[in-house]
Amino acid sequence: MTHRRTSNRRLWAASAGIVALVAGTFAVAQANATPTAPDEAIPTVLSSVEAGQLASTLVGTLDDAVAGSYYDAEAGTLVVNVVDESARAAVEDSGAEARMVSYSLDELAEVRSQVSEFAVPGTAWTVDPVTNTVKVTVDGTVQGEARAAVEDSVAALGDAATFETVAGEFQPFVAGGDAIFSSGARCSLGFNVTTAAGTPGFLTAGHCGETGSTWSDEAGGATVGTMTESEFPGSDFALVEYEGEVDAPSEVNLYDGTAQEITGAAEAVVGQPVQRSGSTTGLHDGVVTAVDVSVSYPQGTVEGTIQTTVCAEPGDSGGALFADGEAVGLTSGGSGDCTSGGTTFFYPVTDALAAVGATLP
Repeated sequence: MTHRRTSNRRLWAASAGIVALVAGTFAVAQANATPTAPDEAIPTVLSSVEAGQLASTLVGTLDDAVAGSYYDAEAGTLVVNVVDESARAAVEDSGAEARMVSYSLDELAEVRSQVSEFAVPGTAWTVDPVTNTVKVTVDGTVQGEARAAVEDSVAALGDAATFETVAGEFQPFVAGGDAIFSSGARCSLGFNVTTAAGTPGFLTAGHCGETGSTWSDEAGGATVGTMTESEFPGSDFALVEYEGEVDAPSEVNLYDGTAQEITGAAEAVVGQPVQRSGSTTGLHDGVVTAVDVSVSYPQGTVEGTIQTTVCAEPGDSGGALFADGEAVGLTSGGSGDCTSGGTTFFYPVTDALAAVGATLP
């Protein structure tokens, strides 16, 4: 059974909606936004992880006065959208930059809920804090009357929503971190964890396999673990519990003979530089362009995903998305490849850990 687990914390701290899965860059219009006056307080320079932490600590303090936030990587600052002048001082006192916008999160959430009523397979939608709109994107499989119906429905929502199209097909990246194998399928290990029972295990994508499936670290090899929890669609995560004595370090393979130590888990923030490790294409980097994205694969809709400009290919599913030693996401799906470029959706590690009751080693 799957659940919609979007939290106010995530909507506030890193709400975003650049949901197009494209090879290339996005032209971002500053719709409905009024830039901060030049004489406002100078925001604190932060790392992307620090920006995410700052956003999280401010959750609930400004309530309906905020409309999402994002990380300005060039300036190294957290930008917080506000719809009430009274909230500006509180945001600036925290070290973030305040920006006045037209729509509150509650208003955009209502628009988003209407999108879910007409979305078809091949549609992705989310709240974008940069444009202060709900962005709706359809992939290349949505054609003819279906595409026209979605486009007309978006237009009926007015300037609080925008419509985009991309080539390719939104689909999970599974071919039949380090390679893991089960019944002819290959995925990638995400992060080693300690289960609720205190035993070692690892996280991967839920679409990689079903509960009860056995996994090895080489094709046709001996079983190293059994998948004890798996959710897909709705969510996209799974827990595999190791069998016997295993070496399960808290690190990610960088595919150059070295590894990145993982010291904790963090929420993604729009604008955050990230890296992905997977068994098909190795290590690639990019930027978080959206969070809390609803993406409709042929198998069903996955909620709450992180969208990035990082490429991925079949077999990379389940692999690690991380930033500055912090676990961020599990590779889910997307479009494109690592030759021409593409965009990938990830399931949040924080949600997966909470769902299975596991912790990082």
